[in-house]
Amino acid sequence: MTVRQSDFTPIIDLVREKGIGPVREQRPAYVDLLPPCNSACPAGENIQAWLDLAQAGKYQRAWETILADNPFPAVHGRVCYHPCETGCNRTQVDSAVSIHAVERFLGDLATKNGWTVPAPAPSTGKRVLVVGGGPSGLSAAYHLARKGHAVEIRDAGPLPGGMLHFGIPAYRLPRDDLMAEIARIEAMGVKITLNHKVTDVLAEQAEGGFDAVFIAIGTQIGKRINIPARDAAHVFTAINLLRDVDSGAAPKLGRRVVVYGAGNTAMDAARTARRLGAEEALIVFFMDRDHMEAHDFEAEEALSEGIKIKWLSSIHDIDATQITVERMVMDADGKPQPTGEYETLKADSVVLALGQRADSGFLKGIPGIVFKADDTVIVDSGMMTGHAGIFAGGDMVPGDRTVTSAVGHGKKAARHIDRWLGGEPAIIPAPKHSLATFDLLHLPIYTDAPVSIQSELSLEDRLGHGFVETTAGLSEAEALFEAKRCLSCGNCFECDQCFAACPEQAIDKLGPGKRYAYNFDLCTGCAVCFEQCPCHAIEMVPEPVAVSATFRLEHRL
Repeated sequence: MTVRQSDFTPIIDLVREKGIGPVREQRPAYVDLLPPCNSACPAGENIQAWLDLAQAGKYQRAWETILADNPFPAVHGRVCYHPCETGCNRTQVDSAVSIHAVERFLGDLATKNGWTVPAPAPSTGKRVLVVGGGPSGLSAAYHLARKGHAVEIRDAGPLPGGMLHFGIPAYRLPRDDLMAEIARIEAMGVKITLNHKVTDVLAEQAEGGFDAVFIAIGTQIGKRINIPARDAAHVFTAINLLRDVDSGAAPKLGRRVVVYGAGNTAMDAARTARRLGAEEALIVFFMDRDHMEAHDFEAEEALSEGIKIKWLSSIHDIDATQITVERMVMDADGKPQPTGEYETLKADSVVLALGQRADSGFLKGIPGIVFKADDTVIVDSGMMTGHAGIFAGGDMVPGDRTVTSAVGHGKKAARHIDRWLGGEPAIIPAPKHSLATFDLLHLPIYTDAPVSIQSELSLEDRLGHGFVETTAGLSEAEALFEAKRCLSCGNCFECDQCFAACPEQAIDKLGPGKRYAYNFDLCTGCAVCFEQCPCHAIEMVPEPVAVSATFRLEHRL
């Protein structure tokens, strides 16, 4: 019997189409993709890694993994707006993993158990001055200290924390939890000098023998607008109101308080007014809800406490006991336009919550430092200003103005300052891994695992007990369950799906934490492992050496 090559054409075609069989044209490879939670975190936390440790009950290691990027897990678990959860792939299954709640659990557990920060590197002999003790300055000081540098923070306020202390009400961030995490930074050797306003940076740098300076003074001046107001009118800025309340010098606002603005600070100001005894707190905003700056959950919390919001209204005039507002309409371009229609509202006091600006005037005499029109400081990709050795970050540089972004700036600046002090070139960021989007996952049929809900105080308890924290944390069982809801997008979590599915037994288990390896003497490239991997930690790639199926079949014949 004569065997012709044409007799195998159907087989050859199938082999070429599937890349399997006696000739392998593709092979599986283990990969690590970028989880969307990690990608969305402004502080650059390796969220998936610490969630993996938490779900295994390795709480201290999970906490230490957070600390590699962020010294404030208990704080961020309370005040971060958690963009990581907005990006979480689990939203397309049931609901996002409550990442912030697990982070808070770990931070609180660390305080309860007295966990300490890992030992810093040996001393470098270098000294760094940090101007401003808010989230960005504290973060930079922490990361610089971990690298072995001597750091001193100089802050104009009576307490460290900046806007964490004086801009976020205690019902959202209890002061004991904040101070516990700041105390860890001091315990590393970071010196914090309070009630010290820096007015001449270069003089203080020279006098203190500092090799570099990081400036992170934040935006502590509330913006005002030109609204006609009688002398008897009680007008405050939201940032000053919140600072005075935290300092124990709360002003008398009266029964009816109007807050002008609709950002997160406006919501905090209105909720604070209610806690100070105001019977009515009304937020007035010149645009509609779709254009408010506050996050939806912030607005909902305010509304739940009886605060009212008057949209499309602009304050025209402020009197001692009332305000005049003009009704606005949105035009085709989405901008508010006046109508000429006015309304009078009763008000004992008015709080302006129209944003803040940086008090950066003291830097304008330093050669090389350049400013934008809003007084923010321009920095390069390494967070350095135009003056060598002076870096800046946080709210005083262009970008998002959130606690988490500020902490991320501090970490980034510390890394660049460290290299600058060592005479090394600036860091060139490595290319990021591809994003592990939901469509890449091969999820089995999941039974819904509803998100763990953090309990809230009743309205009566909120307003009747001053500034007590309104939101509770998770129990250990709840935090463990929540961490286990993570899908581990893009990264192997050793579920054994590939190992169990391989028909050729071509996959070897390497042991806990070591993942797997392929035996390519056995692998046929059938892609079953790829199809069974729930988190897309396997990709099919072309064979390194291309050999035609025809040649191999002829050779075998």
